[in-house]
Amino acid sequence: MNLQDVFKNNEEWIGKKLANNPDYFTDLAKGQSPEFLYIGCSDSRVTAEDLMGIQPGQAFIHRNIANLVNNVDLSVMTVLNYAVRHLKVKHIIVCGHYNCGGVKAAMQPADMGILNPWLRNIRDVYRTHKDELNAIEDEGVRYNRLVELNVQEQCVNLLKTAAVQEAITLRGLTVQGWVFDIHTGKIIDLKIDFDNILKDIKEIYNLF
Repeated sequence: MNLQDVFKNNEEWIGKKLANNPDYFTDLAKGQSPEFLYIGCSDSRVTAEDLMGIQPGQAFIHRNIANLVNNVDLSVMTVLNYAVRHLKVKHIIVCGHYNCGGVKAAMQPADMGILNPWLRNIRDVYRTHKDELNAIEDEGVRYNRLVELNVQEQCVNLLKTAAVQEAITLRGLTVQGWVFDIHTGKIIDLKIDFDNILKDIKEIYNLF
């Protein structure tokens, strides 16, 4: 694959879209009203549209290393607020994936340079769940569990924001935590019990 192949593929893609629907790009240019905000990992093997089986216009997408929702990251916060308050998405999905390089790096006692402050967010997840994780002897199983717990904590971070709290109260927005199993292609719903997780801290983070 080289750059010329990309442009050739683009022309073929345009042809296929127009063959199925001559108005495809005209309709696409009219605007967007996605039902989902998808927050996923930047990993090149994990693409939201493919794994969800959706088309352009159906999901507003933000991706970063290890699918973090960091309250001081203006990129994810602006995406979140635009999606929730202007596009009025109905569901927010945080989707991690097994074999995540960011999570793996955070498990290593190594200086990662510029990545250190970013990975510290994942190390904080490990610290919060240290007892559970350290009780898992198999490193691979522990790694997968940290992937899941990282998704859980990023969902909790979403629930701490005023925009999400308001949308949940006023129009029933939902927050979902998923993991993509890169070995099988399956999406796993973690079925996170947010009520139980938030019961002791809700009064601290309640903004709406």
